[in-house]
Amino acid sequence: MRTAITQADTHFALLVCQPAPLAFDGRGIDGLPDRMLPLDELRNILVAGVPRPVQDAVWQRLAVAARSWGPAWVVGAVGVAVPGLTRMAARLSRGLPGLAEDIDSEILAGFLHALRTEDLERPRLWLRLCWAAWRAGYAARRVEDTVELPADLHTGAGAPHRPYGHPDLLLGRAVAAGVITAAQADLIGSTRLGDVLVEQIAAEHGVAASVIRMRRKRAERTLVKALTRGELSAARPATRPASRVGR
Repeated sequence: MRTAITQADTHFALLVCQPAPLAFDGRGIDGLPDRMLPLDELRNILVAGVPRPVQDAVWQRLAVAARSWGPAWVVGAVGVAVPGLTRMAARLSRGLPGLAEDIDSEILAGFLHALRTEDLERPRLWLRLCWAAWRAGYAARRVEDTVELPADLHTGAGAPHRPYGHPDLLLGRAVAAGVITAAQADLIGSTRLGDVLVEQIAAEHGVAASVIRMRRKRAERTLVKALTRGELSAARPATRPASRVGR
């Protein structure tokens, strides 16, 4: 499954490709090799385990780099954190497959916010970054109105006795019937079936990602109710106008 964290890891892999991988200066940090370390090598060292002072020193430098040296270092810092964030996401989404993508996304958003804002002089920086990510991911579990589209909708294998059709056609039929707006259909289709991230839409509209997720969940809840009532076996005239996602 493609999630915000796996996508970040894909971008990280590109940054550490030879012959010129993004590298961390390990010189001056006791416990690290006294040389430039490609970030994937640094990640492996941290995963294997280092003393807490070494961990804090590494993350202090990574946070400074992410804040000062441009987007590549933001991706690099996140990539170094991916093993920990992945374990966190797996634990938080256990038993909640329908929320796994949202939980992953919130974990990453929480981590990024902390990477930009945490006090770098206080001890246990890595622990504080992780707690920020955990709190954000845990909050995604508690969002109300978490009714999701049926899992089989993504494969086009809808209920056999109702001619719902391919998910894209179903969304179009729901718009034609006035069940959801065109903007809501586009939001569901682009983020559930396409390659658009919720964070991307949130940035375009100047709102938090959690706001966009809530709008999507409400639209999905309306769609599920219409499916349950059998209202989408044939298109009906639209009964309400389309609106922008940001409204």
